[in-house]
Amino acid sequence: MAFVNLKNKEVQAKVVFYGPGRGGKTTNLEYIYSKFRERIKSDMVSIKTHGDRTLFFDFLPFEIGKIMGYDVRIQLYTVPGQVKYNATRRLVLKGVDGMVFVADSMVKQREKNLLSLKNLQENLAIYKKSIFKIPLVLQYNKRDLAKEGVELMSMEQMEKDLNSQLKVPSFGASAVTGENVIPSLKKIISLTMASLQNVLK
Repeated sequence: MAFVNLKNKEVQAKVVFYGPGRGGKTTNLEYIYSKFRERIKSDMVSIKTHGDRTLFFDFLPFEIGKIMGYDVRIQLYTVPGQVKYNATRRLVLKGVDGMVFVADSMVKQREKNLLSLKNLQENLAIYKKSIFKIPLVLQYNKRDLAKEGVELMSMEQMEKDLNSQLKVPSFGASAVTGENVIPSLKKIISLTMASLQNVLK
């Protein structure tokens, strides 16, 4: 749940980037950090394993200005995608206010996307949160690889696989080139703030 300081009129909300290993979660945060460095008062914290994979999380505090008279700070986190780090993923989800699910568009990653989304649903349930109710955006990453001849799933296929029941906003994206990274971020911030409006009234 977002931290709200009524006296100082401050809101701190937590957004977590979730998805399969090597899907582009950290790359999303790195792109956001590079674009909005002037708004970010601290360095991005990354805790890596061998082979440059996220072990614990990446963390990026991000000030977005005033909403409804409150100073709003969004804390962006990633989780480790590898299956063996489920306890860590669960820990990072504690107190989450909004989610970006970063799916890998490569055909060979289809099963991993499905398993990761199911894992997200299960881990949210531990905190009595529903994947159908939490602010959520789907990002279909690595669309740029089509130019390199990599076999990608169509957007229609990904929508059918991942969004036929959820029916949440979705974006085809490339975290490497930055395509639709910022629109994904803006969308999850607006959904998250809308869901927190009752607290702020």
